[in-house]
Parts: sequence; C-alpha cells; structure tokens
Amino acid sequence: MAARIALFGGSFNPPGLHHRLIAERLASSFDQVRVIPCGPRPDKTSTDQIPPVFRAALADITFADLPRVSVDLFDLEQDSFTRNHQLQTRFESQGQIWHVVGADLVKHGATSASLIHRTWEKGPTLWNTAHFAVLTRPGHTLNPSDLPPNHELIEIDVPGSSTEIRDRVLQNLPIQSLTTPRALAYIERYGLYRSPIPSSWSRAPLAGHPFHLIVDSRNPKAVDLATHLPPSVPLHSADFITTIGGDGAMLRTIREHWRQRLPFFGLNAGHLGFLMNAPNEVLDGDFPPSDVIFRQLPMLYLEFTREDGTLITAHGFNDAWLERATSQSAWLEVRVNDIVRIPKLVSDGALVATAAGSTAYARSMGAAPLLADTPAWLLVGSNVMEPATWRSALLSTDATVEMRTLDPDRRPLEAFVDGHSQGLVHSIKARISRAASAELAFCAHHDMAEKIAHIQFHGTNP
Repeated sequence: MAARIALFGGSFNPPGLHHRLIAERLASSFDQVRVIPCGPRPDKTSTDQIPPVFRAALADITFADLPRVSVDLFDLEQDSFTRNHQLQTRFESQGQIWHVVGADLVKHGATSASLIHRTWEKGPTLWNTAHFAVLTRPGHTLNPSDLPPNHELIEIDVPGSSTEIRDRVLQNLPIQSLTTPRALAYIERYGLYRSPIPSSWSRAPLAGHPFHLIVDSRNPKAVDLATHLPPSVPLHSADFITTIGGDGAMLRTIREHWRQRLPFFGLNAGHLGFLMNAPNEVLDGDFPPSDVIFRQLPMLYLEFTREDGTLITAHGFNDAWLERATSQSAWLEVRVNDIVRIPKLVSDGALVATAAGSTAYARSMGAAPLLADTPAWLLVGSNVMEPATWRSALLSTDATVEMRTLDPDRRPLEAFVDGHSQGLVHSIKARISRAASAELAFCAHHDMAEKIAHIQFHGTNP
C-alpha cells in the first residue's frame, strides 16, 4: 500500500507552537508529513519581511525533531512559490498525496465557488482528483456537501497565528506561549521581526547550556582535550554543539549537522583553527563560556553537472572549487549573472568562497580575507596563466557564478565542496544559499573579526 503523505504548506512566518501541534496531529494520521514553507507570494507581502535564510532556520528548529515530519526548503532556496498542482506532480511518485487545507478553503465547494476553485491554479481539477486533509475546529459547522470528493477531516483545537506572533514581537510583548523555546531564543538572538534587516550576530552567554560533543577521534590532542570538559548530552537535548579538532573537523560537523540549527562552538586541536576557539581561552575558565559572540554565517548553494549530464546539488560552508583532473591545465568559461566575464580561463582551476571561507584555500591562492559579516563572497583562480593579469573577483551576495569546461574530453575537472570530492564534472553553478546557514560561536574577546584583523595587519595567523 502506498504511503500517505500530507503536504502541509504555508508561510510559517514565523512558525508557531500552533503549527507544530498541527504537524503532530497530522503525523498521527499520515505516514509522512512534509512541511513546506513557501517562497515569495504576491498576496502575502509578509513573506518577504525577513530574509528566507531565517525562515528556513526557524522551520527546521520548530518541526525537524518530530517523528514522521520533515521540512522541505525547496521554495525558500529557489525563491519560488510552488503551486499545489506542482507539489502534486513533484511528490506523487513517493506515495498518495494529501493536501492539508483549512475548512475555510472548502466553503461553498458544493457550488464550485470555494477558494480552491476560484484562487488555486488548476483548482477545479485538483478538487475532483486530489486528496484533501481538511482541518476543522471543534463545534465548527461544515456543510458535508461542500467537501471535496476525496477528503479526510482532521479535527484540531490549536489557537494562534503567525500574524499575532509578529505583532507581539513588534510591540515588545512576550511570545513564550506562542513559539517553541528554541524558536523564541533564535528570534530574540537575531532581533527578528523587529526591523527590516535582522542582525547577523549577537552577544550572549553559553554558560549553563547543555552541549553535544563531537571529537576528532583520529587526533590524540582532541581526545585528550575532551577529558577536560563537562559531560555532554545527546544531540536532541543540546543547546549547542562543541567540536574538538581542526577546521576540517568543524567543516565535517557543519556538513553533517547544519540542519539541526544548533550553534557550533569549536575547540582547536589542529593547526590554524580559524573556525575554532583556543583551548586555553576556554579551559582556563568555566565551560561553557559566559560571554560569546554568535555569528549567523551564510553557506553556498551549488549545482554540478556530471559527465553523464545528471545534476547534483550540495551546500558548502567554506568553499567549492573545480580543479584539473589530469596533467592538462583547465580551460574554463566563467559567467557571472549570465554574462561571460572570462571567455577562457586557463589555470589549475577556480574556487568560490564565502567570507568565512576566505581565510582558507582562497587566501592561499592570493585572495584577501574578508570580514565574516562582509556582504560579499569571492571568485578566485588557481595558478592562472590566462588572462595573465586576473587573480580574483569580489562578488555581491545576490550574484550567481557559472563555470564550465571548454574541453571536457581532454581536460576533465574534479569538483570539491569544503574539501570533499564530488567526482568528475563538466560545470558548477554557485550562489549564496537562501536557506542554508550555520551559526558559529566564538569567545567574545577573540572573535572571528579579531582573527581576520590579525591577518590583515600582521600577515600571520592569530
């Protein structure tokens, strides 16, 4: 028997406790529940009130720990609004699709005058062919003749609305009873819904908060440092993740756990440790530390075209690059925002890097490091032969970069994301992600900004 999949779409701006309770109720009746935060909607200007990366984080924070419930960030990532008939097509190969709707949307269905009939694209067709999970409230009178041919009634009694949450935040009124504790902490940390441009960093204590520990077991120094920390807790009970190792260990932890939407606090047991904190700064005092700076750092959204024409996607925190896979130099065409900027780049390869990643491989290739909150990212060439005078370019956060090989047969390329191979590819398309981000926490007296200042003015690592 096909799995019954409930599609629970909405703006979730922000998601509230009432949304979570609805998802839990749906999960008791369906095999899977897909929560789908929508992209921009012309009829709901509030969806653009804060950048989508914050809405994506709040959705993960609110729903992702629920059994049978998953969050689909496609619309936020692609800056799109997927219609219900398109959702039907996308998911129907996975099971029997049920569209979750409020009772108000089916009113007047008996006369084909419901909101589904009148406002949904291909609404009349969906009314007759699709399955609907209709949310009703106790005591609410619903005319049976108004219901779609294929329906299931789901009774709920969960007051609340996103509008109420936004209004209360704007008026400095408490919202503890309307959101989950983690969502509340995140909203307060970055000042969401208080101003059009939220902050990308915040200062607060970690002292007293439980943490989950991830240790690079291949690093003896990391294993030893772990013995000096208080006991860790399971991931589902943690308020942040502590990683002990080098920058590589942190990148692996981010790659595996960024959808947990927990802050990452690193202790350096490696070499440079730019993403980490110095152990002596922490272990000489109390752990967790009482004064840290949280930084909401963007990630890359990447699309690679493989040799057989298939498309794969990935997210990266530091950087992504193409490099020659043989002794032949790479010949690349470089486009920025669909404009050919370099018709033929002859080099060992090329790299794109976030501001956070600008101190890593990009810096070793000659690029100047960027402050973590710089609204820009980098495109850098590796051992460039042509054009002889080009080395790197600074990109705006809304730019899209495309690089493709001009000679796939004789000059194959291998792709990497944060040092992790993606195999042989023909091209890469990269931009700053609209949905993926990672929170890093640093001791306030030696924050990431201070580390970059040390490099800029002293030319050495801190």
